[in-house]
Amino acid sequence: MNDTNYAACVALDWGDKQHAFALQIAEAKSLEAGQIEASPERLHEWLEELGKRCAGQPVALALEAGHPGLVHALLGYAWLTIYPVHTAMAARFRTALVPSGAKDDVPDAKLLLTLLLRHRDSLVALQLDGAQTRELAALVIARRDAVDRRTQMLSQLRSVLKVYYPQALELSGEDLGAPLALDWLERWPELKRLLKAKSGTVRGFYAKHNVRSGEVIEARLARIAQAKPLSEDRALIEPCILQVQMFVELVRVCQTHIQGFDRRIEEAFSAHPAADIFKQLPGAGPVLAPRLLVAFGDRRERYPDAASLQKYAGIAPVKEKSGGHCWTHWRWRAPRFLRQSFVEWAAQSVFHSLWAKAYYQQQKQVGGKKHHAIIRALAFKWIRVLWRCWQKGEAYDEARYVASLKQRGSPLSAILEINSSPAKKNA
Repeated sequence: MNDTNYAACVALDWGDKQHAFALQIAEAKSLEAGQIEASPERLHEWLEELGKRCAGQPVALALEAGHPGLVHALLGYAWLTIYPVHTAMAARFRTALVPSGAKDDVPDAKLLLTLLLRHRDSLVALQLDGAQTRELAALVIARRDAVDRRTQMLSQLRSVLKVYYPQALELSGEDLGAPLALDWLERWPELKRLLKAKSGTVRGFYAKHNVRSGEVIEARLARIAQAKPLSEDRALIEPCILQVQMFVELVRVCQTHIQGFDRRIEEAFSAHPAADIFKQLPGAGPVLAPRLLVAFGDRRERYPDAASLQKYAGIAPVKEKSGGHCWTHWRWRAPRFLRQSFVEWAAQSVFHSLWAKAYYQQQKQVGGKKHHAIIRALAFKWIRVLWRCWQKGEAYDEARYVASLKQRGSPLSAILEINSSPAKKNA
């Protein structure tokens, strides 16, 4: 807690080769500062020395956020209370005290120590979730990173095909990452080779990849018969073929590992004691449900009300006033992955939740808002609903919530009645 009487306050400024530190022992007249080698052995040696100096009494430690390896090394010392400092806060504090823009590791450590000593009320001590939640969090983040890498590679693959073989984008299906497209590019990485293939061979390829529409197959065969190379320049084509082969292999490897992440996430999520709260959420599914569990975590005291989570996740908008002007804007510096989890789930819930669909329709009809603005507003409402379920440890009940909306005379009631009417269902 912020009112703890610490035996010492210390700040660490992470570095590749050297960690800078600033240390203030309680009631000492002057602070200490210096550097230690950025090796696990030297770091632990330094921490053990600090623990002995303070006789195992509580010590507060500040460091800039964004260095998980260092944080996990510090977690092994129960007498340490860690205060992560947002990089934006550290940078602006540095600018305020050092307007010249001068920057060095040891002075930066001293600035962090000043924040810790004089503005501790503005900092929040690190609160850890349980091991199961931390593992699940690491898994869903790693999976998202792998998906982003695959998306980037597919974008690069598409760009290469446009240079010398644009027909492949039409002939191999809409999804360039699907087995059909990858197998197509592996077998026919250029138009010249495709034109040599017999029509029966191409038909068989499509049939093997579950393209059952005869019209689609015949239309593609006709497209192949009329196709002409964009360029005959082998100096261009040969390097492009090598690039395509590289991207096809990389995408396959990436997708194999994404499937591995999916299996491990499913195991970890199913074994988690809070899984029942999240696994039946409308539109969440096997990807978003674990992310939502991680978003809330284990510690219910971390978010004493729904508004605290709405603000931290960056879903709640910010109001600014200056003179006679007042405006509302997107909340900056929010955890991006956390915000994406809520927004992406809200978008999916429109197709699976009666009230979410009704809310979307209402905002479209009455407010005339754009899609992304409605989805953000819907995420705001969903957090409030799910926060109550999380606090009580109860699974969300769609029928119960819709009934409560009707009972309260919610403006959504009329739309819900229309959507649930027999005529609407049969339309």
